[in-house]
Amino acid sequence: MQYRRSGLSGLKLSALSLGLWHNFGDVDTFVNYQKIIHKAFDLGITHFDLANNYGPPAGSAETNFGRILQTDLKSYRDELIVSTKAGYDMWPGPYGDFGSRKYMLASLDQSLKRMQVDYVDIYYSHRPDPETPLEETMGALDYAVRSGKALYAGISNYPAETASRAADILAKMGTPCLIHQPKYSMFERWTENGLLEVLEEKGMGCIAFSPLAQGMLTNKYLNGIPKDSRAGKVTGALQSEQINAEILQKINALNEIAKERNQSLAQMAIVWLLKDVRITSVLIGASSVEQLVDNVNSLKNMAFEESEIGRIEKILK
Repeated sequence: MQYRRSGLSGLKLSALSLGLWHNFGDVDTFVNYQKIIHKAFDLGITHFDLANNYGPPAGSAETNFGRILQTDLKSYRDELIVSTKAGYDMWPGPYGDFGSRKYMLASLDQSLKRMQVDYVDIYYSHRPDPETPLEETMGALDYAVRSGKALYAGISNYPAETASRAADILAKMGTPCLIHQPKYSMFERWTENGLLEVLEEKGMGCIAFSPLAQGMLTNKYLNGIPKDSRAGKVTGALQSEQINAEILQKINALNEIAKERNQSLAQMAIVWLLKDVRITSVLIGASSVEQLVDNVNSLKNMAFEESEIGRIEKILK
């Protein structure tokens, strides 16, 4: 495992972090995700990324992670980076969504109880709130750090201009913004339209989520849409109409380059992000130990020839 410094901070994150967005809720199998968490730590993954609403049901991923942390990993707490977020709908009424001080701090207290910890290492504002002053949301993050309930503050899904303002507000408060978590992959590149430059200028790290574009950048869809895939389910996060002829052509062309590199398409997609030194870590999900190991093995070949980069860009255009 490699460890990369988050921006200009003193904190290093594992180049690959384990995200608990899917596969760690009460609807999933405890023994399975317990094994995944154990294996991740054994492979050198030290950062475990959660949010208040991860599950389903909402909150259950934190509860389940907390149970494993208390029974299996408690003695390793100082070797772990645990992060959580608040910003999306979590409980009924006017105080369980977006970015008010009321919601951000109440949610943090709930997350700490679910995970049975005294503090989290990183606490994020999960998304900007158009109806709450940015100073209020950042003030809540600042208080979370000053109270000792979080060690660092972060933001997620913030556009470049808002991220810049958020960083300035936090800096004036004396709590630097550690990191930004955007959706970023070969198929989702909005971060390249100014955000990465802002993060570099402000000394912030960047951790990319959905690096495999909800599974599109894997071998799963090379021959169409399997019935058991996310795109094959009506309720899935990936809709079948997204897997069109043009996308299938791109996936197969990218897969040919990956094969030449002796990598799977997923492995190439992960290290394609890590080739940029501004990327602190890439968030990977896993539904099995085997999938986790395959993703970590991507780090065995991180170098790209200029010709490979050119061919990839041509395909993605």
